[in-house]
Amino acid sequence: MHEDNRYIQGLLANDSAIIREIYKRFVPKIIYYIKNNSGNEDDAQDVIQETLITIYNQAKTKGLVLSCPFEAYFLLLCKRRWINELKKSSNKEVTNQSENVYKDESVLELVDQSEQFEAKQNLFEEMFQKLGEKCQEVLRLSFSLKSMEEVAQKLNVTYAYVRKKKSLCTGQLTTMIQESKVYKSLKS
Repeated sequence: MHEDNRYIQGLLANDSAIIREIYKRFVPKIIYYIKNNSGNEDDAQDVIQETLITIYNQAKTKGLVLSCPFEAYFLLLCKRRWINELKKSSNKEVTNQSENVYKDESVLELVDQSEQFEAKQNLFEEMFQKLGEKCQEVLRLSFSLKSMEEVAQKLNVTYAYVRKKKSLCTGQLTTMIQESKVYKSLKS
């Protein structure tokens, strides 16, 4: 575990001192990079926020532990996100005007894991939104409540009904995810 893991812990704890430090030490570099690569201050702020949310989500759900400096990880995630945004908006080749491309394998591996994680989260969310309202409600409650008995009570239905409904909805969601083109590209 790298000593910079304190930034991850600070994000998880919503520690304002750590967040201020991140903004003071690392954000100006991202803003400079994006402004020099066809972007503006607002673009940079969007990229920074989305990247911090990704890091937070990965730390919270996957227990992200840094094995490299936070700066390298954060900067590379932001740069890749910006390059992807440029590619999406222009469908052209993007020239990266950064000479400081990080070659450390642990950083690249962490960034790849973060990008995979975010792509999976986005796919799940997209397919979840395509479920019917009742399925969404049953699954949302089953994610947040401790037991299926509580879910049944909250919905005012029987335990057997809510178990069967959850099973059907989970199966439907799984099928939708597995049949999507995004899922197939993530697997390869």
